[in-house]
Amino acid sequence: MVDYNHYEILKVNPNASQAEIKQAYRRLVKLFHPDSNQQTADKEQIIRINAAYEVLSDTEARLNYDQQLKDSSEKLNSRQQRTASAQRHYQATRKTGKDADELVEEWLRLVYQPVNRILSHILNSLQEQIDELAADPFDDELLEEFQEYLDRCRRDFKQAQITFRSLPNPPSLARAAAHLYYSLNQVGDGIEELAYFPMNYDERYLHTGQELFRIAKKLHYEVQASVK
Repeated sequence: MVDYNHYEILKVNPNASQAEIKQAYRRLVKLFHPDSNQQTADKEQIIRINAAYEVLSDTEARLNYDQQLKDSSEKLNSRQQRTASAQRHYQATRKTGKDADELVEEWLRLVYQPVNRILSHILNSLQEQIDELAADPFDDELLEEFQEYLDRCRRDFKQAQITFRSLPNPPSLARAAAHLYYSLNQVGDGIEELAYFPMNYDERYLHTGQELFRIAKKLHYEVQASVK
């Protein structure tokens, strides 16, 4: 989940060179650091500036971050398009009561059930992975296994997204579909937070990822309860 846009924090263009990013970082640190400028000092801003520079100054981390921004934009566009498509679908077909029941059954079978299985697997498997990694968070083999786990989660998550978008949700299940959508979003953001840990061993990313998974699990429970 991208709370702050790193490019905006450093006030540089997304196509900025490494030299431009470094220059912007030094200028902003000098502006907001209490040791250099008491009048404009801002500790919170310094934290954001350092976090932005840590990502954008590393070529691989920057590529991953750029992909996150692209995916977030695509998510928003996809949701808007899906909503518009669903509205056109129901306005055009004017389903009868019987057809609506059939639509519910179809959505439950082709969308909810497979997405539910994927979500359950991802959400229930994290703690075991965290426990294994806790044995030695700096062990190369454990980190590699953790990275492989995240790669599997990404593939499963992508499949869940595709499945969720495959059919418009029935109006009677709009609440369940919304919770399912938000649960998926939290999982996607959680995976990306967890993926930062092997880059810098900062346990805050693990804690944030776990918290996002916890929120996703709560939403998932609400979905399961609403479709019973």
